[in-house]
Amino acid sequence: MTPAQKPAQVLARDAEWAALAQFVNHVDPQLRLGVVSGRRRVGKSYLLRALAQESDGLYVTAVAEEGVAVARRRFAADIARYAGIGTELVGDADWETLLSTAIDLVVRRSGSRGLLVIDELPYWMAHSPELPGLLQYLYDGSQSRARDGGGRVIVCGSAMSVMNELLSGAKALRGRAAVDLRLQPFDPATTARHWGIEDAGTALRLHAILGGSPGYRNLANVPPPQSLTGLDEWVPATVMDPSQALYSRSETEYLLREDPRFTGSALHYAIINAVAGGATSPAKIGGLVERDRTSLARPIEALVSAGFLRYESDPLWDRRPLITVADPIVRFHNLVTVAQRDLVEAGLPGQAWLNSRPTFTSRILGPHFEECAREWLRPRIGATRVASTVVNDGRGQARHEVDVVAVDKGSGRIRLLGEAKATITKRGVADLDRLDQVKTLLAQQKHNTADAILAVFSLEGFHPDLISTARRRGDVLLVDLPALLGHGAPPVSPAHLITT
Repeated sequence: MTPAQKPAQVLARDAEWAALAQFVNHVDPQLRLGVVSGRRRVGKSYLLRALAQESDGLYVTAVAEEGVAVARRRFAADIARYAGIGTELVGDADWETLLSTAIDLVVRRSGSRGLLVIDELPYWMAHSPELPGLLQYLYDGSQSRARDGGGRVIVCGSAMSVMNELLSGAKALRGRAAVDLRLQPFDPATTARHWGIEDAGTALRLHAILGGSPGYRNLANVPPPQSLTGLDEWVPATVMDPSQALYSRSETEYLLREDPRFTGSALHYAIINAVAGGATSPAKIGGLVERDRTSLARPIEALVSAGFLRYESDPLWDRRPLITVADPIVRFHNLVTVAQRDLVEAGLPGQAWLNSRPTFTSRILGPHFEECAREWLRPRIGATRVASTVVNDGRGQARHEVDVVAVDKGSGRIRLLGEAKATITKRGVADLDRLDQVKTLLAQQKHNTADAILAVFSLEGFHPDLISTARRRGDVLLVDLPALLGHGAPPVSPAHLITT
């Protein structure tokens, strides 16, 4: 069997499934290696189990804090079960024999496209660091035809620093993996579908709290909220309840312990806390953790590489970095749960959430809506860098923050300038006037803005005068929350911008 059409139970992931299916179905008769990584609960195991099932392959998973002897016996049991033989036939084998036997079995069943998936490989590498080298040995033997047969092996893991190093420098698998797939969380639209939430405002707020990791849904002991009122009941009963698996402190600590490079590192934790608190540059982070900014370069880079932090540079001013927390639940924990710790621990999560609403709206929902606007735009506007920027008006001593800017990667031409506001009021013509002013300033500063689109993203929609003005002009994009979540087209869109 070979994977063809994605099974119905796998939500979204069309591009990822296509890449993995292409890897498995490749005509190469020799052994091929692939790497899949991604943060905890992002859906890697679910996707790879489905791939193995569709391929009639062998899926095995490592277990944390399990000794080498027990791990090998578990692997042997999986092999025996797949082959329909007694465990005693492979129970005392070493790693090389187990790997070679597993690959031979999947090849015997499915030909050169036979698939072996090893999930959470870093758990095994903690006590058996030779495993990547053994995979290299088997791969090189296949390529030189010293070893018969082919096969496909995918290794997967959540410890991003370990997975990133697998293919780096002089590591054993460098230059040997045909696929290096990093699985991302769901976008807000897919998250709403996954949770079964039809109300757009509720779906966006849940995404701002948890992000798009699909694994969180099964940790909630109460039904998904279907309204803003329901959300006010759901939050205290889940992410702010210490007795629940979805409690933000427990989940945050779990995520940070997942990567062995950062376990117990007070400095790395302090950097994450500083960024969650609003520090967006090395200088600001250094001020909060009382370290010189130059000494933070390597730990910040490591946290970015491991997926704990997100680092973007301003596309107009490359020396202006913007550092943010990658996991929304970590941000929520630092800004909401920690600030209300006394009430939460006293068993008053409802009051704690009520007290936190202003903070949530201004420091979580607002920035999250801006990032969702940028993510929505990226696949729709072509080869551009999409980020935020700041434009200074030297004569007027003004500083204009622009939530969304898209800059052509080749020419530096500004393709779009946009506002993204998560306010409770509708946006009006004043927002368009401000963007026109910024566009003029950038043109005066020698930026190419001749055909730049002006975009307004709004949580609560638009005043009729803005809609009519936008339609009349033809260079304005208006995106409301339903459009952002895939519920129809934007109210106004330039004809040359792809929005479907």
